[in-house]
Amino acid sequence: MAELTEEDYDALDEEFTKNPPNIDPTRKGTGFFTQHKTLGRTITLDTLSADYLTAKAIATHKTPAQIVGELVRKELNAAM
Repeated sequence: MAELTEEDYDALDEEFTKNPPNIDPTRKGTGFFTQHKTLGRTITLDTLSADYLTAKAIATHKTPAQIVGELVRKELNAAM
């Protein structure tokens, strides 16, 4: 990646100063990152579970989230 010169920095600073981003403070939580942060919950796994998910994901060409989703759906169906 090319590094910016002082002139490039000055030009970018001037561009953003003259044209600030349009932000609507009444629309809290509607941005891309905010929505994905609320969707993506973090859980901690033991080593065996993490290794299993990684191996299964590689073997099936799926994401660990897809595998966990399938396992949860299977458990829910079995409970019904």
